[in-house]
Amino acid sequence: HHRKIHSTNVLERFNKEVKRRTKVVGAFPSDNSVLRLLVPLAVDTNAKWLDRKYVSWDNLVQSEEAEEEFTENF
Repeated sequence: HHRKIHSTNVLERFNKEVKRRTKVVGAFPSDNSVLRLLVPLAVDTNAKWLDRKYVSWDNLVQSEEAEEEFTENF
């Protein structure tokens, strides 16, 4: 589970999508036009990643129990 928690894939994917979308438009007439393009992307990305589970509680409890058992034996 550490690989998922410490990964920067979410940020890298978001940055890649920002680059792709801004490249399509080229030049923006104002700051607001940039925000109109990128804020929905940020909101959508945030919503998708809020629902993801990195580790299920059952697996977390099992790993904690295994760690306790290991430390008791050694």
